[in-house]
Amino acid sequence: MVKTETLTFNTSGNTDIIDITDKIDKIIKESDIKSGIVTVFVPGSTGGLTTVEYEPGLIKDLKDVFEELFPYRANWAHNATWGDGNGASHVRASILGPSITIPFVDGEMTLGTWQQIIFIDFDIRPRTRKLILQIVGEKEK
Repeated sequence: MVKTETLTFNTSGNTDIIDITDKIDKIIKESDIKSGIVTVFVPGSTGGLTTVEYEPGLIKDLKDVFEELFPYRANWAHNATWGDGNGASHVRASILGPSITIPFVDGEMTLGTWQQIIFIDFDIRPRTRKLILQIVGEKEK
């Protein structure tokens, strides 16, 4: 069985890091699919997904690393092409990636104890984001 759902939320941009684990968990539980996989996809080119231990120190570290490696203030060719100032946003999102797949068994994601799913909004302004979730697996009996 395959179910497709959307998850919509607001962000503040500028490497805003949002824990979406509970939202995904709720969607899986409401899907009537017992065991399988959920793929979460960002339909856009300035956001990305990964897993972390979602705690303030690591969130700061992630933001600092992205700024050190791919600074917003750098002279990005994309900015010269489009004049929108978000060249770093596109590079950061490309490096992180637009999707993640998580297995689940008996309605529970198989995440580690300290592992949460995060969305990172790299764009330079607040946005309303929509993620696509595709849940594939065995239906509850």
